[in-house]
Amino acid sequence: MTLEVMGHELQFSQDPNSKHLGTTVWDASLVFAKFLEKNCRRGRFSPSKLKGKRVIELGAGCGVAGFGMALLGCDVVATDQIEVLPLLRRNVERNSSRIVQMNPGSDSFGSVQVEELSWGNEDHIRAVGPPFDYIIGTDVVYAENLLEPLLQTIFALSGPKTTVVMGYEIRSTSVHEQMLNMWKRHFEVKTVPNSKMDETYQHPSIQLYIMGLKPLSGASENSAQEIYQKVDQVETNDDQDVNGGECNEVEQVADFVNVKVKEDCDHLVTRLPNEKLSDWEARRYGSIAARLLHDIKIT
Repeated sequence: MTLEVMGHELQFSQDPNSKHLGTTVWDASLVFAKFLEKNCRRGRFSPSKLKGKRVIELGAGCGVAGFGMALLGCDVVATDQIEVLPLLRRNVERNSSRIVQMNPGSDSFGSVQVEELSWGNEDHIRAVGPPFDYIIGTDVVYAENLLEPLLQTIFALSGPKTTVVMGYEIRSTSVHEQMLNMWKRHFEVKTVPNSKMDETYQHPSIQLYIMGLKPLSGASENSAQEIYQKVDQVETNDDQDVNGGECNEVEQVADFVNVKVKEDCDHLVTRLPNEKLSDWEARRYGSIAARLLHDIKIT
C-alpha cells in the first residue's frame, strides 16, 4: 500500500495471507502517522523538538508509525516478533532508500533500525538499550493476555521522562476497559481529540493516547509533572479525558462507536452502487464488514 506522509510517498508491503497479524497495515497506524503530519509545524511534535530523540515502536508490524517519527528526525527502533521481521526489514530498507534518494544531503530524516522484541523478554529489552524518549505502538492490544506483558515491557523501556503514545482501535469493550484501567493506574493519560487528528484519517473507534508515567510512591514528582505538562500541550476534550471522574468513558465511547458503525453500514448500503470509495473509506468499510462477520460461522 502507498501512503503520503509529510511530502513523502511511502510504500509498505503487506502479507495478509500470513498467520501473523503483524504483516498487515492496521488503520490506527495510519491515523497516528497522519496525526504527526498535522501537528508537526509547531509544538512538541515539530522536528525542532523531536530531532535526535530515541524512539522505540512496539509491535511495529509493517513499520508505518515508526516512519512517521523518523520523518520528524527521530532515531527509531522498530520491534516485533521474529516472524514479522523479514517483512518489516523490507519496508524499512525500501522506504529509507527512497527518502534518502529523494532528499540527498538532507539531515531531516532520522533513522529506523529493526530489532526482535518479544514482550517481557529481558534479553531483548537489554539489547535495544533503554531508556527511550518515546515509546509508541498502534493496534498492539487486541487480547486481555497481552496487557500485562505490554505494561511490564513499557516499564522496562522507560526512563523518568519517557512519553508513551498509543493508537488503538476499539474492537472489544472488555479489553478496552481493562486497558484504560491499567493505563490510569500507572500513567497520566490524555486522549487526543478528533480536532487534532487529520480530517480524513480518523474514526470514532480509533483513539490516540499520550501518557507519562506517574511518580513512584515517595519519589520526586518533578519528572512526572514535567511529562504531564508536555502531555497537556495536546488539546483535549473534557469528555474524552480518561482522568475525568464524572463520566464513564468506556461506556460512552463504546455506545458512540456502535452508533457510528450502524450509521456507516446504512451509508455503505445506499452509497456503494453509485459512488467510488476513497482508500480510507474502503479500509473503514472493510473493518466494519470484519466486525459484523466476526461471530458468523459458515458451515
